[in-house]
Amino acid sequence: MSDPVLVEITRGGIVESFHHGAVAVVDADGKLVLGLGDINRPIFPRSAVKGFQALPLIESGAAERFQLTNAEIAMSCASHSGEPEHVGAAASMLGKAGLDLHCLECGAHWPMGEKAARALAAEGRTPLTLHNNCSGKHSAFLCVAVQEGHDPKGYIAPNHPLMREITASLGAMTDYNLAKTAVGVDGCSIPTFAIPLRNIAHGFARFATGQGLPPERAKAAARLRKAVAAEPFFVAGSGRFDTVVMEALRERAFIKTGAEGVYCAALPEVGLGIALKIEDGAGRAAETAMAALLARYLPLSEAEAAVVTPRTDFEMKNWNGIEVGRMRSADALRA
Repeated sequence: MSDPVLVEITRGGIVESFHHGAVAVVDADGKLVLGLGDINRPIFPRSAVKGFQALPLIESGAAERFQLTNAEIAMSCASHSGEPEHVGAAASMLGKAGLDLHCLECGAHWPMGEKAARALAAEGRTPLTLHNNCSGKHSAFLCVAVQEGHDPKGYIAPNHPLMREITASLGAMTDYNLAKTAVGVDGCSIPTFAIPLRNIAHGFARFATGQGLPPERAKAAARLRKAVAAEPFFVAGSGRFDTVVMEALRERAFIKTGAEGVYCAALPEVGLGIALKIEDGAGRAAETAMAALLARYLPLSEAEAAVVTPRTDFEMKNWNGIEVGRMRSADALRA
């Protein structure tokens, strides 16, 4: 199946570039509300499913035992920009569990946020594992390991008892047999599993509503959503799409980006889950597509619309500030 065009880039009055992709919008019963493109082809959701991977942090009692704040719980779902607040929150999580940055096995990279990266370089410093955009998720993993009495060493390995638990959470939320699908290694070194968009979207509908989940898992999902809504800065960072949109929508939407053009959302009040994948992996197109879907499925107040709607069709300028074209969602996304 050929995926349709989801986002267009214009210049000089014509379409200069097309971004093809697939979208699944599913309700908590598993009913397909919208399907565009090949939604049954397994794709790697990457960081978009961090919310599912964070469920054991709540279910195990680790978040309560270590008295994690909303910001720290939100960090468990984050692909953060490596700003000082993010680094401090990850370090705090580890400290509360009696660990430090040397226990992190995610690797180090320069902060994703340009301002944070420039500041670090200007100080003559090099990045730490705490600057890794996944350090919050890994710190949460280590909190669970301590809570459950696992040796933290080697926790990123597929057969480590902690990683088996994280994998089981992902498989249960998406109702997909991860033992019979393609497995890769994510950027932060944990396993990543290929899952169809339709299953991912259904998982987010259940994450949004708790419907079809055991009571403790439903409570854990609600706790994660509440923390992220309270502290959206800690899920992404200054000026980032996830943060800006959730600052406007708060508990109305849990949205999360993933590498290679993946975006997912849980919309509690309408009971829907959304999963999309841009075929060429373009993050810019994934954001525009997600904005269009949020505008389509959520009734927005004037203030909310002022944040979301402009991101569905906006001008692109050159270095002199001259408008040279537009990025816009395709008609297929706009109802």
